[in-house]
Amino acid sequence: MNPNVFNDSRITAVGLLFEVHAGLSARFAAQLEEHGLSSVEFEVLTRLTRSPDNQLRMTDLAAQTSLSTSGVTRVVDRMERDGLIVRQACPSDRRSSFAVVTPAGLRRLDECLPGHLQLIEDWFTGQLDPAALSALLDGLRRVRDAVHPCATAGSDESVRTEDTSPTEG
Repeated sequence: MNPNVFNDSRITAVGLLFEVHAGLSARFAAQLEEHGLSSVEFEVLTRLTRSPDNQLRMTDLAAQTSLSTSGVTRVVDRMERDGLIVRQACPSDRRSSFAVVTPAGLRRLDECLPGHLQLIEDWFTGQLDPAALSALLDGLRRVRDAVHPCATAGSDESVRTEDTSPTEG
């Protein structure tokens, strides 16, 4: 085996991506736990809040997250029991329902967001100048759209334009 193959920039790029993800995920999880949220619950609340009328069809929520349809159902069940979201029937399709953020869910998100944004600034976006951040966001969107084309299913595409919000998944 050619030992130089391990110096391939493709392996380095993916390795760095995994290392960054692991480091940020650990910091985020600890901060979110202080507010009684898991990373998945935070992602669900964020995606719903960034969507029109603070809601998404359950199938779109599954498509936007790394969860299966049954995984989304379990998370939504738990969050509904905690009063953070509710389900509403879809008026145009009896088989579908929406997950909708409640006022309590919005309050919980408001409580944890300042600390979360500070962590993002300290450990991620603050490490990059504006041009580098813009290039990174462009690159990440290209890769995300290639590997996860349904990642914005049911969302308002105008939220994406010129938005450098790091909570977009």
